[in-house]
Amino acid sequence: MTQPQLGFFGMCRWAWTQLTTMRVALILLLVLALAAIPGSLLPQRIQDPGRVNTFLENNGAWGTFLDTIQMFDVYSSVWFSAIYLLLMISLVGCIIPRTKQHWKAMRSAPPKAPRRLGRMPGYAAFTSATGEADSREDADQAFLDRAEARLKKSGYRINRRDDHVAAERGYLRETGNLVFHVALLMATLTMAIGSLFGYEGQRILVEGETFSNSLVSYDSFTPGSYYDADNLPDFRLKLDSFSSSFDDQAAGNQFGQPRSFDAKVTTNSEGKTESHTLEVNKPVRINGVGVYLTGNGYAPEVTVRDAQGNVVQSGPQVFIPDGGDGGYTSEGVIKVPDSAGTQMGFVGVFLPTATQNDKGELVSSFAELRNPYLVMSGYTGDLGLDDGVPQSVYSLDADKMTEMTDDSGNPLIIQLAEGETQDLPGGGSVTFDGVKKYIAVDISQDPTQALMLISAILVLAGLGLSLFIPRRRVWVRIKDGNAEVAALARGEDPMVERAVSDLVKDLRDPDPAEGQDEGDDER
Repeated sequence: MTQPQLGFFGMCRWAWTQLTTMRVALILLLVLALAAIPGSLLPQRIQDPGRVNTFLENNGAWGTFLDTIQMFDVYSSVWFSAIYLLLMISLVGCIIPRTKQHWKAMRSAPPKAPRRLGRMPGYAAFTSATGEADSREDADQAFLDRAEARLKKSGYRINRRDDHVAAERGYLRETGNLVFHVALLMATLTMAIGSLFGYEGQRILVEGETFSNSLVSYDSFTPGSYYDADNLPDFRLKLDSFSSSFDDQAAGNQFGQPRSFDAKVTTNSEGKTESHTLEVNKPVRINGVGVYLTGNGYAPEVTVRDAQGNVVQSGPQVFIPDGGDGGYTSEGVIKVPDSAGTQMGFVGVFLPTATQNDKGELVSSFAELRNPYLVMSGYTGDLGLDDGVPQSVYSLDADKMTEMTDDSGNPLIIQLAEGETQDLPGGGSVTFDGVKKYIAVDISQDPTQALMLISAILVLAGLGLSLFIPRRRVWVRIKDGNAEVAALARGEDPMVERAVSDLVKDLRDPDPAEGQDEGDDER
């Protein structure tokens, strides 16, 4: 037999049918999540073009290939947008036809009983008592009246016929399914709208510093495609103090674990000054902008003097903690571009609680400031700040610099406890004055947060309805005192047989005192 050819329109109809199935929608949702992974692993041009240029320079052909397939512009790439649009089309194509079918099913009467009820998963047959009715027909109708009342009480929709009662319940299961997918579509659209009309920025604040919400004050700033940075809300945020605590009583892996992070901040907006405590997962909101605590660390205060004794660098220098070190061992650099004669740079490690390990190496044994110690290496030469190429303030390019050496010609190691000073070869000195703390904050404005919360609630509510409400049909038939009760589940319902047995028990014994909780098991 020769199969007929689908043709162009047939293929289009087949493709549309496949695209609008819930299975394809879930696959596209998974693919979208996988497609977002490169955006987290690789630097993105909209966030940090300097890092992208550095990556391209360091990786040659491999970097060029990644740039060709838009791996540095993931969220605005053609392939990511195509997946996103296909997901939207798939969800809409799933929801609209199913909504029409569900609306039609809710308005239609439960189907009449099939001829052979004994084929149903839940089935029971018995002989009904005649009671005090004058005739067998009256007894049968009284029996059906009791069945109808019992089923209505359990939440069934009823279709009464001459010889049987047809009932159906569980329409909220499909309603929940539709609510889940509508909420999922709403959440996806909300994310897109938020990314278009909101912004996100990061800033590090040392104790005593004040942040003014302007574009030049951010360390990094990522606006939405349609966000106007000139419309940033006007406010100021000052870090008054930061305190943290770590567990020094526990043993094993719990030793040194963080217990609290509290930042005392002062905000000023529209002439109103307020004090707040900024904590992890407890943001401060100012003029619709959320300020989130995302990190913290130490900023050693270092003073550098040149050969003439002039102060050429002074103040706190942010050092970044090593994520795998529970002792908050931190790394950082100090750049001194204004020293007389030649520029200087220092690469250092800060130890909050300096001790020696079994090998005699300096390590930090605890995250709190109990024995602060600063170890650095020094360089002289060209810092490269005048080349016009963006540099990270947390790294030092020493390609055009010469490492400082001591009188023996060995690399100079600067080791300073708090308050100590060490002279530099050729004149000048470095003083470790003290330590301040800093916090890293994420500052974002998302106009769709309330809508996203509603979407999340609806997703959970719809999922709960679709998972825990059974869809079930029940038929009760009687003729000449011979009664049949049958139930059919649409989907998995392990309570079908029990529902039939409970209904049979109530119909055999119409005493309301014994059947007052008759609907509990089915619910």
